[in-house]
Amino acid sequence: MSDATKQRRAKVCVLTSVHIPFDGRVFHKEACSLARAGYEVVLIARHDKEETVSGVRVVPLPKPKNRLHRMTRVLWRLYCLAVREDADVYHFHDPELIIVGLLLKLRGKKVIWDVHEHYPNAILDKYYLAKPVRRVISRSFDLFERAVVRCFDYVIYTTPFVGARYQKMKVRSGRIENYPIIELSKTFERDPQEKIIYLGGMSPIRGLVEVVEAFSLAARQHPSWELYLVGSCRPQSFEQELKDLAVRNGIEANVKFVAWVPYEEKERLSSQASMGVITYLPYSNNTSCLPNKLFDYMLVSLPVIASNFPLYREVVEPYRCGLIVDPSKPEEIARAMAYLIEHPQEARQMGENGRRAVLEKYNWEKESERLLAIYDAVLNTEGEH
Repeated sequence: MSDATKQRRAKVCVLTSVHIPFDGRVFHKEACSLARAGYEVVLIARHDKEETVSGVRVVPLPKPKNRLHRMTRVLWRLYCLAVREDADVYHFHDPELIIVGLLLKLRGKKVIWDVHEHYPNAILDKYYLAKPVRRVISRSFDLFERAVVRCFDYVIYTTPFVGARYQKMKVRSGRIENYPIIELSKTFERDPQEKIIYLGGMSPIRGLVEVVEAFSLAARQHPSWELYLVGSCRPQSFEQELKDLAVRNGIEANVKFVAWVPYEEKERLSSQASMGVITYLPYSNNTSCLPNKLFDYMLVSLPVIASNFPLYREVVEPYRCGLIVDPSKPEEIARAMAYLIEHPQEARQMGENGRRAVLEKYNWEKESERLLAIYDAVLNTEGEH
């Protein structure tokens, strides 16, 4: 049996205590790609039953009662389940699982740390914590990670800005972006209606207050249009805050809230919209990461209204696939909405430009090749850690 064949039959255990089991990156992209490549893949995540989906065996983790419960008993349960699987490679996705990764390294296992964000910056954006507390936690995490990250066999990251941290640490690392899966866009036919869509988690730092205020301005001239907000709110009370704002602006009938939907269902909702909004506010983590929703909009030929951050500009402006705005100014967002409504042919061309960019460059099919190359490298390395 060749070395390549042995690698393809290796067992991979994917770990997450934070993400839903069928998360876009964790399950649909990475885990499923590994399973299709011939790996035996197990995913340990919060779920209500053990089942095998798309070649990935999902092992259920109990839902935590609170954050403390998640960080203690649930974390220990996850570690015990991981040890029981006796995998060749463990691939974890959450910063709180660094300690689990270290324990698995002590058992002689190969471990990959998948970094979704610039975590020191993300901690600084925790608006519910006092600023001095954020700074202490952010600095402490940074120091801790720097002390232990070399123990892991590989670090996967998104965006060059995030990757720069690990390059400075001189750890074995590589970039895999969270680009969309082209195949999913073939499931639904484009049926653009008078809808503006926002996809993803909703919180104050993601600019949803400004989006609702902007829509109220645009709706004065275009009262038949609707705003669809698709995703869950953090905190939950934020949804009521947005609803109250819509009522105060007299647009409650035009603002639709859609709770979390399966990964594939987001494509159907997007295919029925005429533009996508991704106007995160200029907080540290927002400016250092590219939201996958930007590319999800582009995949289904939606012109985008995006924040004027350098990372966003690098995508939107060269491909002429949308409009760049100051996310803190509702009147500027409203002008962009009105422009795309009133110039449908130009909006359609922007959407086509965006889809072409995804087909040529910003797609998971290309990123999955990098993932498999990383696994080949990790499985071919002996004795470096």
